[in-house]
Amino acid sequence: MIDWARILELHREIGPDDFSEVVEIFLEEVESEINELRSGCDLTQMESKFHMLKGSALNLGFRDFAEHCQVGEKVAGLNQHSQIDMQAVLAVYDMSKSEFLAGLNQHIK
Repeated sequence: MIDWARILELHREIGPDDFSEVVEIFLEEVESEINELRSGCDLTQMESKFHMLKGSALNLGFRDFAEHCQVGEKVAGLNQHSQIDMQAVLAVYDMSKSEFLAGLNQHIK
């Protein structure tokens, strides 16, 4: 679910202080987008939302969430919005976030 190798690589690349800031910004921005998806965002914005979420997720190692976003982006791009399993996308995000926050101190030393 979480690509801890990617997270460790990012932590090494930018250092602990900047890493903490990246995590904080990631969670704020992604939570904002997730809240819009939960409340039913404009369908014309869905492809770009999934694209942004996919990129953010890949950057911070949310592997499974990124995969769901990639599918959502593709399906939204085909205007087949009803084919997007939004509950699965949101559930994977919630599980990924929980795993990430629970394991962060264990994996980053």
